[in-house]
Amino acid sequence: MIPIPSGVRVWIATGYTDMRRGMHGLALQVQEALKRDPHAGNLFVFRSRRGNLVKVLWHDALGMSLYAKRLERGKFIWPSPTEGVVVITPAQLAYMLEGIDWRHPQRTWRPEVAG
Repeated sequence: MIPIPSGVRVWIATGYTDMRRGMHGLALQVQEALKRDPHAGNLFVFRSRRGNLVKVLWHDALGMSLYAKRLERGKFIWPSPTEGVVVITPAQLAYMLEGIDWRHPQRTWRPEVAG
Protein backbone atom coordinates (compact mmCIF):
# COMPACT_ATOMS: atom_id res chain seq x y z
CA MET A 1 0.00 0.00 0.00
CA ILE A 2 1.13 3.53 -0.71
CA PRO A 3 1.95 5.37 2.54
CA ILE A 4 -0.38 8.34 2.04
CA PRO A 5 0.31 11.26 4.40
CA SER A 6 -2.63 13.08 5.92
CA GLY A 7 -3.91 16.07 4.00
CA VAL A 8 -3.05 14.65 0.58
CA ARG A 9 -5.74 14.98 -2.07
CA VAL A 10 -6.45 12.13 -4.47
CA TRP A 11 -7.47 13.08 -8.01
CA ILE A 12 -8.96 10.54 -10.43
CA ALA A 13 -8.47 11.34 -14.10
CA THR A 14 -11.82 10.38 -15.58
CA GLY A 15 -12.00 8.45 -18.82
CA TYR A 16 -9.10 6.21 -19.79
CA THR A 17 -5.38 6.85 -20.25
CA ASP A 18 -2.76 5.34 -22.52
CA MET A 19 -0.91 3.03 -20.13
CA ARG A 20 2.27 3.14 -22.23
CA ARG A 21 2.95 6.51 -20.61
CA GLY A 22 5.51 6.67 -17.85
CA MET A 23 5.83 9.16 -15.02
CA HIS A 24 6.97 12.01 -17.25
CA GLY A 25 4.13 11.55 -19.74
CA LEU A 26 1.54 11.27 -16.96
CA ALA A 27 2.97 14.34 -15.19
CA LEU A 28 2.64 16.26 -18.45
CA GLN A 29 -0.98 15.07 -18.75
CA VAL A 30 -1.67 16.27 -15.20
CA GLN A 31 -0.21 19.66 -16.01
CA GLU A 32 -1.73 20.23 -19.45
CA ALA A 33 -5.00 18.28 -19.57
CA LEU A 34 -6.04 18.31 -15.90
CA LYS A 35 -4.65 21.81 -15.17
CA ARG A 36 -3.07 20.66 -11.89
CA ASP A 37 0.47 20.83 -10.50
CA PRO A 38 2.00 17.32 -10.60
CA HIS A 39 4.62 18.38 -8.02
CA ALA A 40 2.15 19.59 -5.37
CA GLY A 41 2.22 16.34 -3.37
CA ASN A 42 -1.19 15.08 -4.48
CA LEU A 43 -1.93 11.65 -5.93
CA PHE A 44 -3.21 11.33 -9.48
CA VAL A 45 -4.88 8.07 -10.52
CA PHE A 46 -5.23 6.91 -14.14
CA ARG A 47 -7.11 3.90 -15.55
CA SER A 48 -6.50 1.80 -18.65
CA ARG A 49 -9.06 1.36 -21.40
CA ARG A 50 -9.87 -2.20 -20.27
CA GLY A 51 -10.30 -1.04 -16.67
CA ASN A 52 -8.14 -3.67 -15.00
CA LEU A 53 -4.99 -1.51 -14.65
CA VAL A 54 -4.41 1.73 -12.76
CA LYS A 55 -1.36 3.91 -12.36
CA VAL A 56 -0.88 6.30 -9.45
CA LEU A 57 1.45 9.27 -9.84
CA TRP A 58 2.75 10.91 -6.66
CA HIS A 59 5.41 13.50 -5.99
CA ASP A 60 6.54 13.58 -2.37
CA ALA A 61 9.18 15.98 -1.05
CA LEU A 62 11.98 13.83 -2.50
CA GLY A 63 10.85 12.90 -6.00
CA MET A 64 8.19 11.44 -8.23
CA SER A 65 6.86 7.89 -7.87
CA LEU A 66 4.72 5.83 -10.20
CA TYR A 67 2.72 2.90 -8.85
CA ALA A 68 0.81 0.41 -10.98
CA LYS A 69 -1.75 -2.22 -10.06
CA ARG A 70 -3.49 -4.74 -12.31
CA LEU A 71 -6.50 -6.76 -11.22
CA GLU A 72 -6.43 -10.43 -12.20
CA ARG A 73 -10.21 -10.46 -12.39
CA GLY A 74 -12.76 -7.67 -12.59
CA LYS A 75 -12.35 -3.97 -13.18
CA PHE A 76 -11.65 -0.89 -11.13
CA ILE A 77 -14.79 1.12 -10.37
CA TRP A 78 -14.46 4.46 -12.12
CA PRO A 79 -16.48 7.69 -12.08
CA SER A 80 -18.73 8.26 -15.08
CA PRO A 81 -17.74 11.78 -16.28
CA THR A 82 -15.65 11.55 -19.44
CA GLU A 83 -13.61 14.72 -18.98
CA GLY A 84 -11.74 16.22 -16.06
CA VAL A 85 -10.96 14.97 -12.61
CA VAL A 86 -12.85 13.71 -9.57
CA VAL A 87 -11.57 14.08 -5.99
CA ILE A 88 -11.79 11.09 -3.64
CA THR A 89 -10.47 10.48 -0.14
CA PRO A 90 -7.36 8.40 0.62
CA ALA A 91 -9.65 5.80 2.22
CA GLN A 92 -11.67 5.51 -0.99
CA LEU A 93 -8.41 5.07 -2.92
CA ALA A 94 -7.44 2.24 -0.57
CA TYR A 95 -10.78 0.54 -1.26
CA MET A 96 -10.29 1.01 -5.00
CA LEU A 97 -6.81 -0.52 -4.96
CA GLU A 98 -8.17 -3.55 -3.07
CA GLY A 99 -10.77 -4.18 -5.79
CA ILE A 100 -13.64 -2.94 -3.63
CA ASP A 101 -16.31 -0.58 -4.95
CA TRP A 102 -15.20 2.64 -3.23
CA ARG A 103 -18.69 4.14 -3.58
CA HIS A 104 -20.30 1.23 -1.64
CA PRO A 105 -17.52 -0.70 0.12
CA GLN A 106 -18.04 -4.39 -0.59
CA ARG A 107 -15.37 -6.73 -1.90
CA THR A 108 -16.10 -7.36 -5.59
CA TRP A 109 -14.08 -10.60 -5.88
CA ARG A 110 -11.60 -12.47 -3.72
CA PRO A 111 -9.44 -15.36 -4.94
CA GLU A 112 -10.25 -18.65 -3.26
CA VAL A 113 -7.28 -20.76 -4.40
CA ALA A 114 -3.81 -19.98 -5.67
CA GLY A 115 -3.04 -20.74 -9.30
